[in-house]
Amino acid sequence: MRTLVLLALVGLGAQLLDGSLGMAYGVTSTTFLLLLGASPVAASATIHLAEIGTTLSSGVSHWRFGNVDWRVVAKIGIPGMIGSFIGATLLAHISTAVATPVMSCILLGLGTFLLLRFTFKGFNRKHLGKPLRAAFLSPLGLVAGFVDALGGGGWGPIGTSSVLTSGRLEPRKVVGSIDTSKFLVSTSASIGFLTSLGFSGVDFRWVGGLLIGGVIAAPIAAFLVRRMPPRLLGSLVGGLLVLTNVRSLLRSDLIGAPSAVQWPCYALILVAWIAAFVHSLRAHLRERAANVALEAPSAAVEESALQVGGQAG
Repeated sequence: MRTLVLLALVGLGAQLLDGSLGMAYGVTSTTFLLLLGASPVAASATIHLAEIGTTLSSGVSHWRFGNVDWRVVAKIGIPGMIGSFIGATLLAHISTAVATPVMSCILLGLGTFLLLRFTFKGFNRKHLGKPLRAAFLSPLGLVAGFVDALGGGGWGPIGTSSVLTSGRLEPRKVVGSIDTSKFLVSTSASIGFLTSLGFSGVDFRWVGGLLIGGVIAAPIAAFLVRRMPPRLLGSLVGGLLVLTNVRSLLRSDLIGAPSAVQWPCYALILVAWIAAFVHSLRAHLRERAANVALEAPSAAVEESALQVGGQAG
């Protein structure tokens, strides 16, 4: 019972992160399941089965809050289904010891770019509204789905960060669309796992615990991402990518850094992340104050026009 309660809390926290930032459900949940002694295959299978329910709930919540672009969902989700099925099938037969550090390096680069871009430049609306082409989204979905099933997480970090960097879609809609398309990916990955492994190694009590917590958190997260300013959201996503992927690299077989090295690195990244977020917050408040100042004269002119019109009448 204690384990199930912990799993529900992990599912709740992971879904709050995933639904509001567009990533981290798989990474967070996989880490916890591995700590409980689950094998990588069982951990990924368990999480993807739970995500069928959590992503469905999250998608409905994001849709109700207007956070979903269905064209993006279709263009990235269908290729993601193919990639996730292939990744789930391969995971039963190969090791991810080499693939994990390589992908962590790629995601670390994306995270650093996002953190610097949104912290110092904010959200660039120059390309906002321009369509995201299938030539970009389809290969992205294929790769992200493959990595997600193979490593127990990766759909959000790869999909959200890549679409955010395009600057063509509002951050809240990026998060909502990537989260919604994850339902297709999770369903396909689960079919792949069950086809390859059957039901062996999957504890459905663990699936239920993660599912309950995730379903509770989904509407809360969808509300939060709608209220989160783009600049702050970008800084949070970038910092999260940097922290999680530095952690993966330091703990990988490739580096194998001792704890005495790991924790000072985490502390430095956390301090830098907080400083970046504070800078983004101050910049956002300055921008908002400037916009209010610009809107004030226009409002005054409109009010005067209405008063003159009323007197003339």
